[in-house]
Order: sequence, then C-alpha cells, then structure tokens
Amino acid sequence: MTSKFFNRSKAAAQSTRSKILPRLSKKQLGNLVPRRGNKVAPVIAAALLKAAGWRTVGEIPNIPQAVVLALPHTSNVDGVYAIPGLFALDLKVSIMGKHTLFKVPVLAQLLNWIGVVPINRSNKGSVLQASIDRFKTGEPLFLGLSPEGTREYTKNWKTGFYYLAVGAGVPILPVALDYKTKEIRFMSLVYPTGNIEADLPKIYAQYQGVLPRHPERLSQPLKDVNNLAG
Repeated sequence: MTSKFFNRSKAAAQSTRSKILPRLSKKQLGNLVPRRGNKVAPVIAAALLKAAGWRTVGEIPNIPQAVVLALPHTSNVDGVYAIPGLFALDLKVSIMGKHTLFKVPVLAQLLNWIGVVPINRSNKGSVLQASIDRFKTGEPLFLGLSPEGTREYTKNWKTGFYYLAVGAGVPILPVALDYKTKEIRFMSLVYPTGNIEADLPKIYAQYQGVLPRHPERLSQPLKDVNNLAG
C-alpha cells in the first residue's frame, strides 16, 4: 500500500512541488543565519549534489537560531545527500556529540569544524538543559535533530526536540529529504506554543507526500499524515 501511494503521487509532486518551492543557493542566506565561512567546500559540495541529481529548495529564514528537524531518516544513505546539501549552502547545522570526544585536540578541531556540539549524555535531563543553555548563550546556532530516533519504523517520535525549542525560545525548522523529487526541502517555521498536542500536527502536515529511501520504515506519524497503514 505504501509503494502504491507514493507511485500515484510521484508525477503530481514532481510537476507541482518543485515549481512552487524556489531553488536555494548560498547567496540567498541572510546575514543572521549560521554559516561555515568556507569558500571552497560549497563549490565542491554543489557539484557533487548536482551530479547526484539532487538540489536544495525552499526558504531559510534569516534568523540566528532554530531547532532543525531532519526527516524522514530511514537510511545511512540520507547523509550522502544531506551533508553535501548543507555544505553547498555554506549552512552550519550543528549536531550533538559526546563531550569526551573533545578531549582529543586534533579531533576536537575537526568536530568543531563539522559543527558538533559537545553534550554530556550522562542523563537525559542534563542533555536537554545543556542544549537549552547552549542556545541561551546567544550564539548563532541551528541544531539538527532527528525525532524519529532510529532508521527503522517507530510508532512515536521522541519529543525532546519540542521541549528544547520551548525551553530555548527558538522556532522549529522542518527539513525534508525527498527521494521522490530528489530535493532537500526547507519548509515553514513552526513556533512552539507549549501545547505539543496542537503543534505536532503542524509539523507532521509539512511532510505529506515526502518519500523516504525506505517507505516501509516511515514513522507512524508520517504514515498517518499520508493515510498509510501502519
């Protein structure tokens, strides 16, 4: 049933969705958005992305901070397209990494360049608070998270990303990796109100029609928004 749904919607999505959303380039990023500041990497990454037949579309608002959602994440191959996509834009999206890794000088420099944020994972509460505190410093920070928490099917999303955004007072920027249109799609901001039951459907809805690499692994919230069986 999953494959039938996506096959039916493929032609329509390719003919309309890409035309509605503008192509993104690093020249379109505002002055407040976190950047890597590398002149060579974007050129190489853009060439790799183009060779693979992928592109970045949508709009990145000119804001200094956001929780960035990367979905759907059903395969390690996702990174093969997502990473060049970010580098092509010169966009710095940070991810969390164990704080102990930063004790190695050379490795610490590499992790900082990639955009890894050191986090002590000793307990879940401290991870959330440490992430909130990082935002509270005021530094430009787009923190990337995958609320599915796994590349396999999952019934529910992990909601830490939501409470992080609420605690830090920052918006949520949904990003889709769509294998149907070969697009890395930056979508509309969601400003969390503190009412998670009301806000999550706003995020789910933006992923309607998005095709992951492995449709059978699509998380249940995204299956529901696409009217697919679990």
